[in-house]
Amino acid sequence: MSGRQELFIEPHSDKHPPFYQWLWAAVKRLLQRIGYDRLPRFIKLALSVAEPAGRVTFQREPSSVPAKECGEYVVLSANLWHDWPRFKDLEKRLEAFAELVEAEQADLLLLQEIARTPNFKADEWLARRLNMAYVYSRANGSQKIGFEEGLGVYSRFPLKRLPYLRQMRQAHNPFSRRLALGVEVDMPCGEILAISAHLGLMRRENARQLRALQTWVHHLAGGRSAIIAGDFNAPEHTHQIKHVRAHWLDTLREVVENGHAPTHHIRFPWGGAFLSHRLDYIFLQPGKPAWQVLDVRHLDAPDRPHSDHLAVLARLAPAPSAA
Repeated sequence: MSGRQELFIEPHSDKHPPFYQWLWAAVKRLLQRIGYDRLPRFIKLALSVAEPAGRVTFQREPSSVPAKECGEYVVLSANLWHDWPRFKDLEKRLEAFAELVEAEQADLLLLQEIARTPNFKADEWLARRLNMAYVYSRANGSQKIGFEEGLGVYSRFPLKRLPYLRQMRQAHNPFSRRLALGVEVDMPCGEILAISAHLGLMRRENARQLRALQTWVHHLAGGRSAIIAGDFNAPEHTHQIKHVRAHWLDTLREVVENGHAPTHHIRFPWGGAFLSHRLDYIFLQPGKPAWQVLDVRHLDAPDRPHSDHLAVLARLAPAPSAA
């Protein structure tokens, strides 16, 4: 695909930077004194993994823009499960996911755990396979150690301006980070802000990250509608999910008020599930243009599982007042 750019974007972060950002700044000052080339190889590899987020691949235009009037809009969010270090059936699972996207005629994809290895870049493969515009950002790992994974936003319609990146505060670990990646999409119904997020596992850290994400999205949106989706790693009974639902529409609960709706299962070795949680969401921040939720489903690829998480699909339409 032509027009692909490799960019560095300074990620937005907390006012008081996390420990690993301070550490990285100190390391860079030290390297200026002793010289990077003089370091042992294992230290170079460790530094490549500890490098903060900011490297972004940006393909602004799809190969062709569909002739579509303002109407129904299909959003699909999925954790694609990189399965490091095995990468079990990675390409087959991606093909199954691509078939799911085509079967549902999805217009917007908000993805997590997109893998890159020395021989395969899942972000580029998906863009070519689906003929979509996209932005990808590294989150963890490094090409120098043979693996990295990150977030992506894919669209059948053009992406506007440069993407936004939010690096979440993640304890005191320079080798693990959580991100949110956002970009404006130029849709037939008007511009909308689309954000893919992947939050941490620890409960208190997760709650802080979700509060920071909510504040960041509110600032970016500036009264516009925003779609925020991803793997939030927080079941819906937790305080942080209940809090954010006071500000964002939980699209599933707009159409299905009650009932257990897990997207992730932890299974026994023989296959039975002993823990099931809803961890994956599509939220809608109300704004202009206004949207209504028509349908939301949790689903897997047609012929084989594409991940260890179910995807979340939401069908939206302009609200009657907007129409």
